Amino acid sequence: MTRRLVVLLVSIVTATLLIAGLGTLVLANARARHTTERELRKQAINVSANIGAVFGDENTTDAQLRARLRQLGLLRKLLDLDGFSVVTVTRQNELVGDDLPPGLTIADFDLDALRAGQVVGDNKGNLVYAAAPVELPRDRIALVVLSQEANAGLGTSRRYFLLAALATALLGALAALVAGRRFTEPIRAVTAATKEIAAGQLSTRLPEPPATQTHELAELARHVNAMAEHLDRSRTLEQQFLLSVSHDLRTPLTSIRGFADAISDGAGDPTKAAAVIKSEARRLERLVADLLDLAKLQASSFSLAPETLDLGQLALVAVQGFEPDAEERSLSISAELPPAPVAVYADHDRLAQVTANLVENAVKYAERRVQVRVSTRQTAAGIRAALDVIDDGPGIDARDVPHVFERLYVARHQPSRREISSGLGLAIVKQLVSAMGGEVSVQSVLGSGTTFSVELPVALNAPTRPA
Repeated sequence: MTRRLVVLLVSIVTATLLIAGLGTLVLANARARHTTERELRKQAINVSANIGAVFGDENTTDAQLRARLRQLGLLRKLLDLDGFSVVTVTRQNELVGDDLPPGLTIADFDLDALRAGQVVGDNKGNLVYAAAPVELPRDRIALVVLSQEANAGLGTSRRYFLLAALATALLGALAALVAGRRFTEPIRAVTAATKEIAAGQLSTRLPEPPATQTHELAELARHVNAMAEHLDRSRTLEQQFLLSVSHDLRTPLTSIRGFADAISDGAGDPTKAAAVIKSEARRLERLVADLLDLAKLQASSFSLAPETLDLGQLALVAVQGFEPDAEERSLSISAELPPAPVAVYADHDRLAQVTANLVENAVKYAERRVQVRVSTRQTAAGIRAALDVIDDGPGIDARDVPHVFERLYVARHQPSRREISSGLGLAIVKQLVSAMGGEVSVQSVLGSGTTFSVELPVALNAPTRPA
């Protein structure tokens, strides 16, 4: 790539020099021709005025005129004035006397304009010429013709121009080489790093660019490092998830198998064993259901049946459903509802699942109390219905807060009472709330409890709350 960049930059520099040089020559030649023509016109007028004083006498005979023209021609040849001549034009537009300067013919002149007393001038390539008329006796005219080469060119500067062009090309090649190495080395490093990451070496990192560098290569290095970190964390989370699910599956299966063996051997109380087997089977069923729910949510293969609901009534039902668990754990659980119904347009079963997951999570972590609060609040998107689930548990580490809704994330702090659960509840909450057009967030201070908040659009028609 460095070689291609050097060739490209040298080609650009060379092309620029050629275009600039040729353009300069063209403009200089055009200006030189224009300036030369203007000067020749002035000189032709002055010469024609002087010659007119000599040849314009009415008493001059043809023989005298021809003799004077021959003398003028001999003088021009003696002085080696190739760009100057005086010719006589007859009525038949024939030349008499001296020859025109080299490169010119009678067809190059506008004789009608000359007969009318006008000065004419033009150029043939680099040859610039001008002609002025001189009136002669018996309706004849003489033409004073001046010509001159007008080629600006480089002249003696040609050598310096070529040296400067060569030096510029060399400097361009050197700059391209330095820039090529500077640009391609980070790209080669990125290529090597991505190959290592693709091979499974997820700990690979590129040198972190300084914060002051914001160009594309620095951003590329940062993105590659972020990608590697994300993949590394995802693999760690996946391993943790598999270990957690394996443990959650093995524990109830061990209980089921043990009590089943006891029943087969005729030992123990069959009624108690059946109750334990039934309880453990329900836990397995919940784990499988959570896994299936998350798979459907991620595949967007689930459907919603939205309707107008009272968020407060739905929260109250969820609180009542967890009262036995809260009582078993010596927790106080309550619902704080506004006087009027808070209407939302959502899927009843999915919203009930969201509320149940949040309340279950709060019960699992709370120390003394769980509070569920329903209200409306003003946000940047307008008035929203809000469901807050508050616990007084140990809180969430600040490093865990951005990741609590990730499906495979395992927090650094675990509850003192280890529960048999899938650990997917909050990930399911995030997916369901987003699907219903809402937002879910968490606020927590380590050691001071946690608040999960769900915000949903307010429906226009509020349902009637049962008495």
